[in-house]
Amino acid sequence: MNFLTRNAWETAAGVTLIAGLAVGAVFYLRRKRPTEEELERARRKMLALTGRVIDGMLLDIREITLEDGRSLTMLEYSYRSSGVDYECSQDITTLLNEIDTGEMRAGFPCSVRYQPGNPQNSIVTSETWSGLRSSLPVYPLTAASKHRDIGQLRPDRG
Repeated sequence: MNFLTRNAWETAAGVTLIAGLAVGAVFYLRRKRPTEEELERARRKMLALTGRVIDGMLLDIREITLEDGRSLTMLEYSYRSSGVDYECSQDITTLLNEIDTGEMRAGFPCSVRYQPGNPQNSIVTSETWSGLRSSLPVYPLTAASKHRDIGQLRPDRG
């Protein structure tokens, strides 16, 4: 049996460690990085699952044309959290097949989901949740009840 010296074991471990680090670096540098769309979808999913809900107001729906010719549909909204007013916008271009922009009106109330530690990180709609309302709330009318005017009560009238 041939036993390697301590120096040979240390050299073999060092070479193995360097080779492992080199392979790991190659895999790290060649990995598939998420696209901007995938990052935005993950952000919307996280907010739809864990975001805090608050009332907001739709301000506008805008079509923006970029320099490269692409068109974006932006939903602008505002909300108030902890006494601070926020005005934000959300790119809803990828969500147009799920929502109808023709039914949305500026000035309508909406629900906003935001991240409690970072209130600027907010959404109005996602693939699994929507804070949009199709109309203003309607409250039921109550029948007029007979109220007595306490100031007009007299002992002889019941």
